[in-house]
Amino acid sequence: MKKPTTKLLLTNSFIIVTLLTSCAQHPSIATDNNIDDDVTIYFARHGKTLFNTYDLVQGWADTPLTDQGIKLARYLGEGFKNIQFDAYYTSDAGRQRETMQMLLEQKGVKDYKIRELKGLREVFFGGFEGRPNTKMVYSSMKLSGYNSVDAFYKGYQAGNLPIDVMIDSIAKTDPRHQAENYQQVKTRTQAALQTIVQNAHNNHEKTILAISSGMSMQAMISDLTDNKDKNKPLANATVIKIIYKNGQYTVSEIGNMEYVNKGKAALNQQKMKLTE
Repeated sequence: MKKPTTKLLLTNSFIIVTLLTSCAQHPSIATDNNIDDDVTIYFARHGKTLFNTYDLVQGWADTPLTDQGIKLARYLGEGFKNIQFDAYYTSDAGRQRETMQMLLEQKGVKDYKIRELKGLREVFFGGFEGRPNTKMVYSSMKLSGYNSVDAFYKGYQAGNLPIDVMIDSIAKTDPRHQAENYQQVKTRTQAALQTIVQNAHNNHEKTILAISSGMSMQAMISDLTDNKDKNKPLANATVIKIIYKNGQYTVSEIGNMEYVNKGKAALNQQKMKLTE
């Protein structure tokens, strides 16, 4: 196969980004006439994977859930048992699909269809994919305003590092010059969010469940809320809750682990009763 030229690659990338930008230029405005129809979307990060366990960069690279990741998905499914979902979304990443499948199995949902939106993928980290996270942090931390890996992680954990600064710093230091920048990630994730709302209006759906990934979810809500928690890292299976009403998005929950904790407690209680 003939290798594409750099000029062709750049032209194609520009066209794709331009199209995505036109789709999500105004994420708080619906594209239909049913703007009074409220929609609630629960976004959850996937369960723990092999690359998560080995502390390797995992964006568009994909690895399966570990046993712990499957447990987390089941805890989340149990914690969601009292919520009736009308539609289910993931990206085309296997770890997101697997999380959804385990979750729905635990929830007792048998007849379902998973809709895939590539816009829900994790950030593409270019030449850092599959390499140690510390390598990516070390390369990009100075552009983020940090002089050590420890200081970087402390700042991120505290919510002091804006997600746009982090993603752009990684993109600028990518050795392959292919990583996504913040605007690209925000544009495609908000376009996916808008598609979910549009589909909900078209299909009379009220409550939606979507499985995505940590930093892409942070980028998606980055300008939809002033809550500082939007910049804190999202643990595996953590939940972000977004409510769409009257043409506006409200982010009512960020980094919520109560659903997982509730499900874990319920399953442990069931296990104890079986051993009595």
